[in-house]
Amino acid sequence: MTFLVMRYDKYAAKTNKSRIAEKKLIGLSVLCGSVGVLLGMYMYSVHKTNKLKFSLGVPLILVAQIAFFVYVVYINK
Repeated sequence: MTFLVMRYDKYAAKTNKSRIAEKKLIGLSVLCGSVGVLLGMYMYSVHKTNKLKFSLGVPLILVAQIAFFVYVVYINK
C-alpha cells in the first residue's frame, strides 16, 4: 500500500496536484509500511531520498520493525 502511496505522491509532484504530507508518509512507514516507502523512494526517484528523515529514518524504522518481529516470533515465547 505505501508503495502505491509513494507512486501517487510522485505523480502529484509531476502534475502539480496536492501532495501527501511528509508526516503522513512517515506515519505510514511506522505502521509497517517501511518497505513500500523505501522501494517507492528509490524506484520513483523521489526527492525525499535527499531528506535525512527519509534516507535515515525509514531504514531505521524498518530495522526496528524487523527487531520487533524477531522478538515477538522467536524470543518472546
